[in-house]
Amino acid sequence: MGDNLRIRPAVRRDVDELRALYRRSSLSNEGDRANLLAHPDALEWPGSSVDEGRTIVAIDAGSGGRIVGFATTFDASAFVELEDLFVDPERKRQGIGRALVGAVLAVAREHGFERIEVTANTHALAFYESVGFVVEGETTTRFGTAPRMHLPV
Repeated sequence: MGDNLRIRPAVRRDVDELRALYRRSSLSNEGDRANLLAHPDALEWPGSSVDEGRTIVAIDAGSGGRIVGFATTFDASAFVELEDLFVDPERKRQGIGRALVGAVLAVAREHGFERIEVTANTHALAFYESVGFVVEGETTTRFGTAPRMHLPV
């Protein structure tokens, strides 16, 4: 991946590609697939965060500028909430998620936030811990309980 990865703000023309990536990535986890297919509305990424300037994309410049991951955040007064973090299933374990978290971290620092919080999918727990997030408890989601984590900025 290396020098070919670029992070930039998402733009309106990215939305269809982001929706497809969201769906592919969501369905790639066997542990979530049955619930998601039983509730197809959970596979619909709204895209409104793009117009609001809250989504960044990871582009692989070496593959013609293909989007290989994205992250969406929102400011929750005292912290930044990492709402979405998705990587193309064919490109996992190549540093894309780590680069996206790094970009979110840089923006949080720049704006004076002290922490980033996320409700983590249990299958992503090891990834989040590897980039510095710490479990602080559990929360209830639509499909059960999930770890609630934070990353000091």
